[in-house]
Amino acid sequence: MDSTATNSNMEEYSAASTVIKFDKPVPLLRGPVPHDDPSSGSYLLAFRSPQSWASVYESCESKILSQCEHGARIGCSVNASKNCKPPWWRNLIGQRPADFKEREDCEVREMEACLIVAKDKCAGFAKDRLLRPFQDARIAGRVGPKEVEKLVCWASLPETERSLWRDLIGSKWLGEREFRVRTNYRAADLLGSDNNYKRFLG
Repeated sequence: MDSTATNSNMEEYSAASTVIKFDKPVPLLRGPVPHDDPSSGSYLLAFRSPQSWASVYESCESKILSQCEHGARIGCSVNASKNCKPPWWRNLIGQRPADFKEREDCEVREMEACLIVAKDKCAGFAKDRLLRPFQDARIAGRVGPKEVEKLVCWASLPETERSLWRDLIGSKWLGEREFRVRTNYRAADLLGSDNNYKRFLG
């Protein structure tokens, strides 16, 4: 047998030629935890911790802002060019030729003003798209009286609002020894009235 042909066949069936490399699996953002309400199913998906929840929120917010601001730059560029171009009738009445330096300065001013407004609108757009679904997202953890006090400062709440947190931990009265322990809680319960998620990233 020809040794050259043999070597060629070996190369065709070598590991480098036949093994397919796959990307490493992307870790799950949420994992299954036992459902508090068996009638709704055995499990539900929840973030591992407030930090993982806040990290995903930040990542989604960054992507939405990037896409929104990219689109805004295109729109602002078109508007700046439109607002700064000389009127069509200028050449008809024999006025001086257009000053391109003046037009360039005009477009720079228009772009800057437009992008400032667009950046604020993009921030509002990202918040509107993310806040509700992320508030309803579940975070894994057992919530008892001590945890509730730490998360929402239960002791400082008015009496009219304390019943809400009693219901949260599944006990009619906070002082009772026995109460239903939950395996998860809504992110809105963690945030309270402060929607600043970045405090959980530290």
